[in-house]
Amino acid sequence: MPEEHRQGLYDALAAQVPLGRLGAPGEVGKVVAFLASDAASFINATELFVDGGMAQI
Repeated sequence: MPEEHRQGLYDALAAQVPLGRLGAPGEVGKVVAFLASDAASFINATELFVDGGMAQI
């Protein structure tokens, strides 16, 4: 995709997300790290959406 179109696409996608921005890979990584840790030992059989609120709409 040409660079001049990339920012417009990013802005259009971000406008659709309730938080108003796209997530960063590190944000997803933090969730994965938490779920793989002992701190999440009592969590099971659930879906955790890391989607900026898109599942709410």
